[in-house]
Amino acid sequence: MNDRFESQIDKALMTRLERRIGRVHLNQRLGMEQDFEQRVFGGVGRNFFHLENWYSVHGVIRHVLRLCGLHGRGRRNARRIRVLRNEVYLPRLSASFEGFTLLHLSDLHLDMCPNLPDALIAAVQGLNYDACVLTGDFRARTFGPWQPALDALARVVPHLRQPLYGVLGNHDTVRMVPGLEDLGIRMLMNEAIPLRREHTEIYLAGIDDPHYYRADSLEKAVESIPQGAVSLLLAHSPEIYRNAAYARCDLMLCGHTHGGQICLPGGIPLMRNARAPYALCAGPWRYAGLQGYTSRGCGVSVVDVRLNCPPEVTLHTLRRAQ
Repeated sequence: MNDRFESQIDKALMTRLERRIGRVHLNQRLGMEQDFEQRVFGGVGRNFFHLENWYSVHGVIRHVLRLCGLHGRGRRNARRIRVLRNEVYLPRLSASFEGFTLLHLSDLHLDMCPNLPDALIAAVQGLNYDACVLTGDFRARTFGPWQPALDALARVVPHLRQPLYGVLGNHDTVRMVPGLEDLGIRMLMNEAIPLRREHTEIYLAGIDDPHYYRADSLEKAVESIPQGAVSLLLAHSPEIYRNAAYARCDLMLCGHTHGGQICLPGGIPLMRNARAPYALCAGPWRYAGLQGYTSRGCGVSVVDVRLNCPPEVTLHTLRRAQ
């Protein structure tokens, strides 16, 4: 009886997803998840080695950090989320969007530890912004149950100002989309929507995970954006920066890298998990006519520590270029 009930739930979920993102996209994403979600080497991702899937290394890293006397400090660092501010000057921005501010959250991994939602809630309290964007990796693991991540996020969402927009990351299953949208997060699955102010518009586009599952379709996402309109792109990883620049996007917001998470003094990462230039892996950057920002993330992955790489939430304020 329980198996039949669970089967009915799964069927209802699949029906809802097919209506939401289309049969082809759904089948492709589910197939890739089934084949590759736990791969350490190879798979469909842009990198050959996927540390986030090598779960036997967790204990090794913790043990090394304890031997070095850094484990406790690293765990405390991971819960001290700082608020950063970034001003973006856009030549074609209309006067009505001057000062428009986006709160950017990335790589939440909220089910990693019970107190991580509390740290994020404390960081976002009292912030002033017009919309919130979330650039993926809601779940701690790349496979297995996803409901704990949704439950943890449900604790945070009441402390965020609407509207909320999001994209999936490489740790997220497409099965999470209905639950995320039930929480009030408008997921952008290779699509774009207008943001309106005083009879003027800018466009917010979002793509499915471009790093591991490579289910992104930038062409589909931006095809409805009028020529000459200001366009903002949400992507989990900075790895498609060239595509975004040549698609004439104005601003790209992403994450995935965690800024390295465990870094040498000066913020030099011991490891990078994105096939992109070093300068594009943390903070603001430019490529051709594209401006970008790669968040260091507000959560942690593999181990719940950060060294020389504080977690962050970022307020991006749009300005008219003079």
